[in-house]
Amino acid sequence: MLRSLYSGVSGMRGFQTKLDVIGNNIANVNTVGFKGGRVMFQDILSQTVAGVSAPDDQRGGVNSKQVGLGVSLGAIDTVFTPGSAMTTNVPTDLRIDGDGFFAVGTADQTDTPYLTRAGNFTLDSARNLVNADGLHVMGVDGAPIQLSEDVIAFSISQNGDIIGVDAEGASAPTGQKIAVVKVTNPAGLEKLGGNLYRMTPNANADSEIELVSPADPTVGTGALISGQLEMSNVDLTGEFTEMIIAQRGFQANSRIITTSDEVLQEVVNLKR
Repeated sequence: MLRSLYSGVSGMRGFQTKLDVIGNNIANVNTVGFKGGRVMFQDILSQTVAGVSAPDDQRGGVNSKQVGLGVSLGAIDTVFTPGSAMTTNVPTDLRIDGDGFFAVGTADQTDTPYLTRAGNFTLDSARNLVNADGLHVMGVDGAPIQLSEDVIAFSISQNGDIIGVDAEGASAPTGQKIAVVKVTNPAGLEKLGGNLYRMTPNANADSEIELVSPADPTVGTGALISGQLEMSNVDLTGEFTEMIIAQRGFQANSRIITTSDEVLQEVVNLKR
């Protein structure tokens, strides 16, 4: 059979995956803290028809003759560029202005919390700071953030400190600080859905999770901005452009299959 048939099939599969990623990006254009993905292609190992020869005193060298066998997925990357800020004026809405992730999890998950960039937090009836799925927001001490009954109002500073206001109107630090996690290679995190990521050995060495303070110049963590949320970093203009390119690529590869089929039909007709 013609090699071009299989090359065309591999191209159609690749562009189909690219369209899947683009569709997911567009679907999450308004998802808080969402980071878009991109597809990178790479060629498949080529078939060598004739090898290379080195030059000598009598004649020059000859390049090898190779026929490509199609395309494959090189990578599906998650792009961690910052999303735009949306002002909500809700004190528990937090945005990380820079690097870092919030640590969230269940009460017995303090050693291996999930990571997220979505800071749409609320206080539950037990005065725990939780995300939309009820997971606790972790502090730098590794314990969930929980406000006492004496705190009737509070604010969150850029370094994560929670400043409480008592019934007499006096302000004082509560002693609790929201933690962030610095990730060496954010693209190495594993997506879990629900705006959550899981630490992997390719994100941090030995899958280490260290809860640190926001706005720490020695670590390089970003500051917390209260009353704002980080929106999706998906650019609709770029996504629609990539969609057109993927569509045309899919059509071109389908044309390769059609043409190859016509050639094979001519070969079959030789016997008639």
